[in-house]
Amino acid sequence: MAHCYKEATTVVHGNHEKNPSGALATPIFQTSTFVFDSAEQGGRRFAGQEGGYIYSRLGNPTTSVLEKKIALLEGGEDCVAFSSGMGAISATLLSILSCGDHIVADNTLYGCTFSLITETMPRFGIESTVIDLTDEAAFKGAMRPDTKVVYFETIANPSMKVIDIEAVAAYAHKVAPGCLVIVDNTFATPLLVQPLSLGADVVVHSATKYLNGHGDVIAGFSVSSQEIAGKVRMVGLKDITGAVLGPQEAYLILRGLKTLKVRMDTICANTLKVVEFLKQAPQVDKVFFPGLPEHPNYETAKKELKQFGGMIGFEMRSFEESKKVLNNVKLCVLAVSLGDCETLIQHPASMTHSMCTKEEIEAAGFSDRLIRFSVGLEDADDIIADLKQAFEAAEA
Repeated sequence: MAHCYKEATTVVHGNHEKNPSGALATPIFQTSTFVFDSAEQGGRRFAGQEGGYIYSRLGNPTTSVLEKKIALLEGGEDCVAFSSGMGAISATLLSILSCGDHIVADNTLYGCTFSLITETMPRFGIESTVIDLTDEAAFKGAMRPDTKVVYFETIANPSMKVIDIEAVAAYAHKVAPGCLVIVDNTFATPLLVQPLSLGADVVVHSATKYLNGHGDVIAGFSVSSQEIAGKVRMVGLKDITGAVLGPQEAYLILRGLKTLKVRMDTICANTLKVVEFLKQAPQVDKVFFPGLPEHPNYETAKKELKQFGGMIGFEMRSFEESKKVLNNVKLCVLAVSLGDCETLIQHPASMTHSMCTKEEIEAAGFSDRLIRFSVGLEDADDIIADLKQAFEAAEA
C-alpha cells in the first residue's frame, strides 16, 4: 500500500491483501502446521531457499498480515509479533545482547522491564547502567564505545517523562558505533510519534494496550529493519522465548486497529478535559502530564508528539488518600493495564511497579502517592464526576 494515505485510512486499509476466498476480514488460520507440495519443497523452506509457511511458531498467514500492518504504521521494514509485550521486549534484547555487553537504560520504565534489565540480565553477564536520559550530562557519562543498546520509553511509565528521541539516538550512534536505540512506544502509539523516523533502530510495543484497545488480548511487537527483525524472529522468538502470537489474537488486533485513530483522538480529547479538572482539584497535589506547560519535558513533548496521549499520573496529598480514591471510584475501573475503552485507574507503587524499591521509585520521579490514570472512551464529564466524588469520599 502506498504511504500517501493519511493515518485514518492507513489503520483501516494499510497492507490489506485480497484473500483468495474473497473474504473482507483477514481469515483466522487456526493451524499449527502447513502442508508441503513435496519433500523437496519442505527442504527448501527449511533451508531458507524458498518462502512459505512451515509451522505456526515460525509464521502464520493471519499473523503475517498483522505484522506487515504494524511495520507500515511504525515506518519500519519488518515487524515480529509476540504473545505479550514482555515477550517482545525480552526477545528483542536477548537477540541483540550477549555476555559482556553493556546497556544504558532510562530509570523510568515499566516495572517488569526494569527488573529484566537491572536484575535478570546481569545474571547472564549483561551490564546495565540506569540513568535519567533527560539529563544530558548523565547520559553522555553513561555511554561507552562498547555500549550495545540504549533503551527507553516514549512516554515513560508512570511519571509521563518524555525523552528527546532524536538527540539520544544521534549521540548514541555517534559515540558507540553499532549501538541500537530501542524505544517502547506503547503509551504513544505510532499515531502520536514514530520513533524510527527520529533515529531509533527498534520500536517495541505492548499491543495489549492501545493497538488492540479492547482489553481482550495479550500481545507485543518488535519493529525494525529486516536484518534486525530477522534475528529477533529466528533467535529471540524461535529459540529463546517461543512467545508466539496465536492467529485468533492476531485477528482481534487487526480488528481493533481499524478504530485506532478514532479511539486515540477521542481518548486524547477526553484526557485534556480530565487534566484541566485535576489541575483545579484541591485534593490533588501534583499532575503528571506531558501536555502541561509546567511539565519538565513539555518542549520535547510538543516537538515530538502529535497529541499528548491518554495517560495521566497524579499525586494525592497522602498515601492513605490515594488508596481511598482507588477504593471509591464507581465508573473508573480499578485495574492495571491501559489503553482500553474503559477508563482504568491503578496504584503503580503497589501494583505495576511493586518490584521496584522505594529508592528506585523515587529516582524514577514518583512516589507511593501517585495514581496512574488511563482515560477511556466514556464521556469526559462522567469521568470527571466520578473522580470528583471519589476525591470527596477520600476526604471524609
